[in-house]
Amino acid sequence: MSAPLALVLTGPTGSGKSQWAERLAQELPVEIISVDSAQVYRGMDIGTAKPTAAARARVRHHLLDIRDPLERYSAGEFVRDARTAMAQVHARGRLPLLVGGTQLYLRALLRGMAVLPEASPAMRAALEAEAAVRGWPALHAELTQVDARAAARIHPNDPQRIQRALEVYRLSGQPISAWQAATPPPEEGVRWLRFALIPGDRQALALGLRGRFEAMLAAGLLGEVTALYRRGDLHAELPAIRSVGYRQLWAHCAGEIGLQEATEQAVAATRQLAKRQLTWLRGEGAYEVLDPGAEAGFARLVSAIRAAGFVAGRPPRMLE
Repeated sequence: MSAPLALVLTGPTGSGKSQWAERLAQELPVEIISVDSAQVYRGMDIGTAKPTAAARARVRHHLLDIRDPLERYSAGEFVRDARTAMAQVHARGRLPLLVGGTQLYLRALLRGMAVLPEASPAMRAALEAEAAVRGWPALHAELTQVDARAAARIHPNDPQRIQRALEVYRLSGQPISAWQAATPPPEEGVRWLRFALIPGDRQALALGLRGRFEAMLAAGLLGEVTALYRRGDLHAELPAIRSVGYRQLWAHCAGEIGLQEATEQAVAATRQLAKRQLTWLRGEGAYEVLDPGAEAGFARLVSAIRAAGFVAGRPPRMLE
């Protein structure tokens, strides 16, 4: 019995993943499962490049708008929700298309999820208070002393992951890298096709990210962030507000920086994010690379799915 098929389409921010997904939906009966840690949040549409209402009317999407920005959403929750969505898509005889650039989510889904100590609101509050005084780079330096392996993988300006790594260490006395080394294997029973959109012209990608952010501003991104800021119950250390673009415009709304400076910081942060995603993908080595600027790449994607034996409208026969 052949296992059901699932397709992953990932790549750096701004590489055209959503556009390719929409094109693929015109060729094959797919349903899109978002792999984006910011698109899960309601009220965060423009800055996350969330699919439009029209696009969502044409193609069924999953894991969008499932959390309030006040809430947190973990990789473990994503794995649970993605597996549920995949099972539903398979049952309808359609192809799950996982689209997005949150590599931590993809790794958890494809390689298995480490069983870590549960989050402690009190510990997180203590770490945030420390960071407010010492700064996250100082806490990253502390992490280097207790878990050099984890610190090497985490950027000094990545508060969420620094916080989680130190939280795990302080709660358990064991480094998070040790917990992750004991990760159980992922569930079997799915045949994965994995593709990464990686532009051949990296300079063009970097330049395009500026235009992309400016287009978001023109579309009303500042108003979107202002509405979140005026809610009164959100703050800058929440994972939702730490998202690239939102974090910088939040500082502008707080009167800390001007709009031009916020824009420059957001563009720089977006480029850094794309660079980290490219570095991560190079280290994975499990993806077939396609150049989004080459039309032959899209034809290759479609032919690979058909060659894998996907038959529309037929629920797959699961492994015994």
